[in-house]
Order: sequence, then C-alpha cells, then structure tokens
Amino acid sequence: MTSANPLLASWLYLAPNFILAALMYTLLGRVILGLFVAPDSPNYIWRFFCRVTDPVVTAVAVVTPKAAVPVVIWLMGVVWLFWLRVGLLYLFLLLSPAQTG
Repeated sequence: MTSANPLLASWLYLAPNFILAALMYTLLGRVILGLFVAPDSPNYIWRFFCRVTDPVVTAVAVVTPKAAVPVVIWLMGVVWLFWLRVGLLYLFLLLSPAQTG
C-alpha cells in the first residue's frame, strides 16, 4: 500500500527526526547564548532554552563525569542528539520497505 504523498509514507521517521533536530539546535542555541547570559538570568529567551533542553541535559549529565562544567554537558548533549538522529536514519533505512536490491 503506497501513499500518493511520500511525506505521509515516512512520517514515522520525519516526526522523531524533526523533534530530535529541534532539541539539538535548541541545545546548541543554549550553548551559544550561555556565553553571553548569566546562568540565573531572568531573560525569557534564556529561560525558554533552559526549560526546553533541561530534560536532555539531565539525561546527558547521568553519563557525563561530575567534574564537567555545564557547557561541556550541553555540547555532549548536542553530540548525543546528533548520533541519535544518525541511528534513527540507519534504522529507518534498514526497515524501509522501498529498498531495492
């Protein structure tokens, strides 16, 4: 069963990939903004970046040494999210019914 729109056929890949990409780039934005803004700043943009990326930072902090500064944890979060996206693409390509060969 094929769909007329190829985007609808691959929504199982596109939706998680979009969410992971948004988190990755938001975390990268937090790293860059963290160079200019104090950690306890009341700036609403900084608070948004922190609120959105705190779950990722918490998960990465579990596997990162405690001696690491927050910026290193944030950058490691970007790296982990990137590799999650690569793994998702690989999994999607393995399970894709449209493979030729």
